[in-house]
Amino acid sequence: MAVLIGGIGSSHAPSIAHAYDQGYQERDEWRPFFDSYARVADWLCESRVDTVVVIYNDHLNHFHFNAYPTFALGVAETFDICDEGAGRRDFPIVRGHAELAWHLAEQLLNQEFDPTICQEMQVDHGVMSVLPLLSALPWRLRVVPLHVNVLREPLPLPLRLWRLGQCIGRAIENCPEEARVAVVSTGGLSHQLQGQDFGFTNPAWDMRFLDLLVGNPGLLAQATHHDYMARGGVESVEMMLWLAMRGALAQSGRDFREIKRFYQRSLLTGYGLLALELFP
Repeated sequence: MAVLIGGIGSSHAPSIAHAYDQGYQERDEWRPFFDSYARVADWLCESRVDTVVVIYNDHLNHFHFNAYPTFALGVAETFDICDEGAGRRDFPIVRGHAELAWHLAEQLLNQEFDPTICQEMQVDHGVMSVLPLLSALPWRLRVVPLHVNVLREPLPLPLRLWRLGQCIGRAIENCPEEARVAVVSTGGLSHQLQGQDFGFTNPAWDMRFLDLLVGNPGLLAQATHHDYMARGGVESVEMMLWLAMRGALAQSGRDFREIKRFYQRSLLTGYGLLALELFP
């Protein structure tokens, strides 16, 4: 049987991938950031997590606006990595978990979610900014990618993401396949990349968001898209993806503890990390 071990929320800014590829782990401005992920990677190893369901948004690298799904689930044994304009990153093909993914597809449909099923799928920095920080090479973790549209109206509501997470959590816990699973949501935090407010960030809101995600996620689930964008900038609507991770943990009814929380405001975005472990 599959077991849900915990959840991770993480920013997925392209600058993370750039810093990793350039070997900035020892630079003073980057050392605390990379050290925080090293602690979470250690926890995943200690907890024997072997699979991550990653909820993210594709940035017009695999999907395009001529056919941009609201939800799209990768169901395959492997996933290649998108070339986002600077050449494909020098990583092996990502390992999938097709059996768990097919089970998740069936369970989501039974609970009135209708993801596009992708048996071929490339993953962009929504996954690949974070995966190398959590999984040693050759890839130790298997990945089930789940894309959510947070780019083009109409967008799913924050409450819809909360309920999606609850469905994912239930599906994991009734899956007959052997797997030790963490649910990972990526996106945000506060940032705006267009208009007169280009470069806007709101560290106070970012840290409040992390507090609420732990202590009162229902309030975040009831918020509107405008609530997120007014506080964190237009692109920060991505933050609602973290509700899926938190919803997956909440449905279990189990208590949890924080493994790691980290925040810093860098470059054009707030960088956040939150790892939560469910008690048995």
